[in-house]
Amino acid sequence: MTNIQQLMKMGQQIQARIKELQDSLHTEELTASSGGGMVTARVNGKGDLRGISIDREVIDPEDPEMLEDLVVAAVAEAQNRARDFSEERMRGAAGGLPVQLPGLF
Repeated sequence: MTNIQQLMKMGQQIQARIKELQDSLHTEELTASSGGGMVTARVNGKGDLRGISIDREVIDPEDPEMLEDLVVAAVAEAQNRARDFSEERMRGAAGGLPVQLPGLF
């Protein structure tokens, strides 16, 4: 019986750490740039877009597609970083057990 109780206690501890991690992902901020830093995207630890910074030099009314591509690239990279960040934090919180946060990516 003791082993089952210990497993249940460990499960509860892992659940508490995962909940804490989920809450902290809202406040974490990750960034990525494209175009040599001309466009920067900011996301939270869950990958939600929080902001875009665009250098005025990259705004060309004759070539809006270039700016669009740079924005997409920066956002995609920032979201990839958030995914990697959250997965790394999750592995730590779960003690190496394979666990996935619900609603992430």
